[in-house]
Amino acid sequence: MSQQHNKSKCPVLTTAEGAPIGMQQAMTAGPRGPLLMQDVQLLEQMQHFNRERIPERVVHAKGSGAYGTFTVTGDITRYTSASLFSEVGKQTDLFVRFSTVAGERGAADAERDVRGFAVKFYTDQGNWDMVGNNTPVFFIRDPYKFANFIHTQKRLPDKNVRNNDMQWDFWSMCPESLHQVTILFSDRGIPASYRNMNGYSSHTYSFINADGERVWCKFHFKTDQGIKCMTDDESANTIAGDRESHQRDLFEAIERGEYPTWTVHVQIMTQEQADQFQWNPFDLTKVWPHADYPLIEVGRMELNRNPENYHAEVEQAAFKPSALVPGIGPSPDKMLQARLMSYADTHLHRLGVNHHQIPVNKPRCPVMHYMRDGHLATAETYGSAPNYWPNTREGAPEPEPKFKDPAWKLGQTIVDRYDSTEDHDDFTQAGNLYRMFDEGHRDRLTTRIAGVLGDARQDVQMRQLCHFFRADPDYGRRVAEKLGIEIPEEMLNAARNA
Repeated sequence: MSQQHNKSKCPVLTTAEGAPIGMQQAMTAGPRGPLLMQDVQLLEQMQHFNRERIPERVVHAKGSGAYGTFTVTGDITRYTSASLFSEVGKQTDLFVRFSTVAGERGAADAERDVRGFAVKFYTDQGNWDMVGNNTPVFFIRDPYKFANFIHTQKRLPDKNVRNNDMQWDFWSMCPESLHQVTILFSDRGIPASYRNMNGYSSHTYSFINADGERVWCKFHFKTDQGIKCMTDDESANTIAGDRESHQRDLFEAIERGEYPTWTVHVQIMTQEQADQFQWNPFDLTKVWPHADYPLIEVGRMELNRNPENYHAEVEQAAFKPSALVPGIGPSPDKMLQARLMSYADTHLHRLGVNHHQIPVNKPRCPVMHYMRDGHLATAETYGSAPNYWPNTREGAPEPEPKFKDPAWKLGQTIVDRYDSTEDHDDFTQAGNLYRMFDEGHRDRLTTRIAGVLGDARQDVQMRQLCHFFRADPDYGRRVAEKLGIEIPEEMLNAARNA
């Protein structure tokens, strides 16, 4: 006699489309017969199962995550206009992902490795991703070496095993790695848990204040639980008993209500100080000495909520240094400049073009843009609104000049967003071409244009007519006549004499 569940307490099982399912047995032609293709419930389950796995991250594949809050405790508004730092006491929701760097998803948590330390701040002016590590430096400073370095941390192409020779061969050819190698093999090389390690931006970023003044900065997340690390023997014993030691520790600590916290600091460097710094201040293999550039307390980060579904919230979390907000910008750090593209690009590969619509990645503020469609687009933020810019549609989003980044002066070069419509003559050559046409050609040209321009709104027609008149008065006059638009004689005379 089969056991029956108390159906009054259980929700009804459905297909992915929401249709109720009556039985969970395969449909066959007779008790011992073959399966039927019409068993769409079974087909749906098998097809989805075959696609449950997405590509793992090439780097930082093994990770753990949690939600929390950031609370401002120190005023740094003289350095940045970023809204999350706007006043002492302000809170911003966030999501953190900790990870190992070299290992695959099945790697042990307690291995000797650098740890990823990525924080997604859901600010009221967009998501800011602080994508760092538990070390203040990295192995290389040239992005051309990055993929090659990661290859040395992976597996040999023939034996499919990790190999110390290729790792050390690379490091011995890249002396800039020595600082990070020394940290990695020091007593801090194996954190006892994610709760017991610091986080660093490692990269230099820029702060821009309300007056458009730029300074350089580095971020430091100091653990309030204290630094604790493992010896090699402790690591080996931990791995032998639990390959998910750090994952388990973080999840269970939050579940018990023992919420881990970090005190957040910044270091600040002016351009004048950068010009006199004894090393390149944008070199990822170097630190800024605290004695010269002291830590300034900014706030406190607390992790207080576990994810409900690892795949949806941790595996699909997409962190990218290009997720910046007004008041926080990049620097000339070559590695950072490359990561601005690389991280966003890998999420496009792993998750798709609309990965920002996945709940864990979704901004908590209004989103208005002209990017459209693609895999799994929901269109919930734009619906039938225009999908092009510039436009003159009522209520369409448009840039706000106050959020424009101030220009950079890099040596003799000014880095800025230059308006391509300024100081350009867009009419003379078009007019010269028009004047090369004979009478019949001019008539056919203006007839064709009027035939389609007539479908546009009148204000659009008038704006376009101005362009035709600037190119040649006769050009504008003919199109206007064929549109049935009467142009005052004084305007025609002005166009002829322009």
